[in-house]
Amino acid sequence: MSFRAPLVLKPARADLVIAKAVARAADPPEQRTLRLITWAADEKLVLAGAALLWIWARGCRRDAETIEAADRMVISVIAAGAIPHLVKHIVRRRRPDRTISTRVARLHQGIRFSGNAWDSFPSGHALHLGAVAGSLRRLAPAQWRPLVWPAMVGLAATRILLLAHYATDVAAGLLMGAAIDKFVATALKALRGTAAPRDANRLKPQDR
Repeated sequence: MSFRAPLVLKPARADLVIAKAVARAADPPEQRTLRLITWAADEKLVLAGAALLWIWARGCRRDAETIEAADRMVISVIAAGAIPHLVKHIVRRRRPDRTISTRVARLHQGIRFSGNAWDSFPSGHALHLGAVAGSLRRLAPAQWRPLVWPAMVGLAATRILLLAHYATDVAAGLLMGAAIDKFVATALKALRGTAAPRDANRLKPQDR
């Protein structure tokens, strides 16, 4: 896909330093564990989780705040699924697992290829995590809310440790996901704000 994108984005110096350090430290057991962990942020799994949460919130008729957070999450995840594909049609960046690691290193350190070679920017996993973080903070119990973003960042960082993405790919994904979440929250608030006066106007003749 992205090998035909018109804009080439080269990794920053810090990206290369981090990726080379990761490549030197990688080992097969660690890579296998990271592949299992990173699966939790897979696009399909995140979408399925958001959909189940939405069905639960709507079906169980929970409070309005829970329903609003579920609406916000599922819409954000759907949008997060489209954005990376659009960006990757414009920007191409070669993944670090093709650039940093050699064939010999992959054989001995357990490093595997991830996705399309030129789909490094942005990290789709990180983008989805950034998109759900705001809703998760609202849905989580108060004592767990401070841990939501650190957990999202830690999970997104597995993409760096697998050499699937550079650090800036992951940072961009988290920021883009958070921006999507904020936009969706603002849009839903505006829609509910315009719907409320209409509902009130419909009730006036009945009140009379």
